[in-house]
Amino acid sequence: MLLPHNGTFHFAGAKWANVVERYPKLATVLQNSTTADISQIYYLLIENSPSQLACLNISAAMTQIFLPQGTPLDYLKQIELDDLRPDRFFGWASPAFVQQARMATSQKEFSEQPEIDLLLHTDPKYGRATSSFKQIQFGEANVQLTFHENVTKQIGGEPCIIVEPDSDYYKDPGAHALLEVIPNALTGTLSDPKVVYVLRWIAGQRAGIPEFDPLYTIE
Repeated sequence: MLLPHNGTFHFAGAKWANVVERYPKLATVLQNSTTADISQIYYLLIENSPSQLACLNISAAMTQIFLPQGTPLDYLKQIELDDLRPDRFFGWASPAFVQQARMATSQKEFSEQPEIDLLLHTDPKYGRATSSFKQIQFGEANVQLTFHENVTKQIGGEPCIIVEPDSDYYKDPGAHALLEVIPNALTGTLSDPKVVYVLRWIAGQRAGIPEFDPLYTIE
């Protein structure tokens, strides 16, 4: 797969009905994230904020991650729809999600990230990250799950915490720092969801897993 020059997001195959049919767990999380009409909110995001909505390609990758019990979407309760960012989103999750990530780390499916990485995930709204785990299955575009456990919200009688999923271009820490973190810091840019899309698709093909399909395309 090659990234088209000046390619843009196309959501013809990623309408709300497609999300409900193909990714029902994500659809449920999105529905639970607002008291308004989620289909209308989703439509407005497509029209007005496609690069922000494209960050949900991470959720498509999350459906292909198998924790000791379930997938990450099984622990995600709500998504902050007013704070979607091109390179990540923030959601509310069961605290059990952290333990599942730790167990996956002990099984060599993830690696726990060092203290310096937690500092990089300090956010004015959610505070400093308390733990972070990166998938190590692929050479590129692995999902990283970062938790902000000091921020809580009651959802269904459970004190849920913030989870911040994102996806780095590179698995190697040196390449990640030199080719992604530092350039982004110097230029004030963010990791491009278009690049993540292509890298994740290629990585999945090399690994022989089902095709990565966030429903939208880049044309």
